[in-house]
Amino acid sequence: MTELLNTLYVQTPGASLHLDGDTVRIVLPETEGRTTLPLLRLESIVAMGEVHVTSPLQDRCAQDGRPIVWMTRGGRYRYRVEGPTRGNVLLRHCQHLAHADEAKRLEIARACVAGKIQNSRQVLLRGARDSTTHKQELRDKAAALEGSLETAAGAADIGELFGAEGFAARAYFEAFALMVRPESGFTFPGRIKRPPTDPVNALLSFLYGLVRSTVHGACEQVGLDPYVGFLHGIRPGKPALALDMMEEFRAVITDRLALTLVNRRQVNPDHFETLPGGAVQLTEEGRKVVLTQWQQHRRKDQSHRVLGRRVQHALMPSVQARLMARHLRDELPGYVPWTV
Repeated sequence: MTELLNTLYVQTPGASLHLDGDTVRIVLPETEGRTTLPLLRLESIVAMGEVHVTSPLQDRCAQDGRPIVWMTRGGRYRYRVEGPTRGNVLLRHCQHLAHADEAKRLEIARACVAGKIQNSRQVLLRGARDSTTHKQELRDKAAALEGSLETAAGAADIGELFGAEGFAARAYFEAFALMVRPESGFTFPGRIKRPPTDPVNALLSFLYGLVRSTVHGACEQVGLDPYVGFLHGIRPGKPALALDMMEEFRAVITDRLALTLVNRRQVNPDHFETLPGGAVQLTEEGRKVVLTQWQQHRRKDQSHRVLGRRVQHALMPSVQARLMARHLRDELPGYVPWTV
């Protein structure tokens, strides 16, 4: 039995978090009284927007190995604070050697892209089963993604692999628009980011930020270097491995949740606001709704073919990070992405 520890999300502007013995004390502006939570039950803390975390609490969390993540109100990852790196230096050395080996790097990158495309294809096939108006179009797009899988498998270098991934992403998001029901009150104009300029893209970006933070933490927990990836290139401040490994989770975990929230009208146009310049983001109330559903969604489980049992969504990044570590140590012949 595995206990799923909670993540504390704090997004009220002006809120502050304090260390109070073995608890975190949450002080909200213009609110009397106080709220405390035992630190023992918190896996991590996510501060969104203008939230202050006191130095004593940061120090305690660093000692405990409990990451504190800062994100923008729109859900974009900013930075994280954690204690000393506890990872095995030999594992990181293996990771660096694998990145320097062009054949090994390409092999792992292919697996990451294959996981993304296969899971995207499954979302489209499920959408086709549920659709009453776009069944054939969704099946055709799923077939196009199947072709991209073959292209990715035969890619001769990272550039060619990115080409296959880009083609699959365009086909996927064209189909994604067909799965947003007209009666939801939303439309999807295609993937727009940095910044998103419509509610559905704002929702996707917010959820992707949550997934990225989770995967980043899983990499560090296992002892991997989140900044040395295989598909995404090395660049200062860019967590390339976290970006690589989150690819397989986007469609099944994140995009399906976004479609559910939109099509079931759990979010509505009033949950979004337009900023000066045209960027769109969730309102404070909208973030509350999405974060509540996100936490419930993380408790769902799905089968994992490598482990031969069901695994909760919340634990899937940690499982995959461990499989990546085992492959880099040559304990597994290849990295196997999680696919449904």
